[in-house]
Amino acid sequence: MGCQMRNGELSTEAGKLEACLDALHRNESCGGHFRDEFQTEDGEARRNDNDYSYVAAWEYKGENQQSELHKEPLLFENVKLTQRSYK
Repeated sequence: MGCQMRNGELSTEAGKLEACLDALHRNESCGGHFRDEFQTEDGEARRNDNDYSYVAAWEYKGENQQSELHKEPLLFENVKLTQRSYK
């Protein structure tokens, strides 16, 4: 399933999905949200942990209404966030 913006509207093959909204909102590549414009020179995902270390939930506000983003910060006490390589 692909996600894209058309005329400022979120469009998917199966309709509007909050997961696609979240993927397009993040200016990074992380987990299942790989974006070509956010990758290293080696083609690896380039993360932005400073701005996106949170759990996100989008609240549907109704048809023709903008969904609202709710965030809960992630606190890492036992692990250090690092750039990963899958090579």
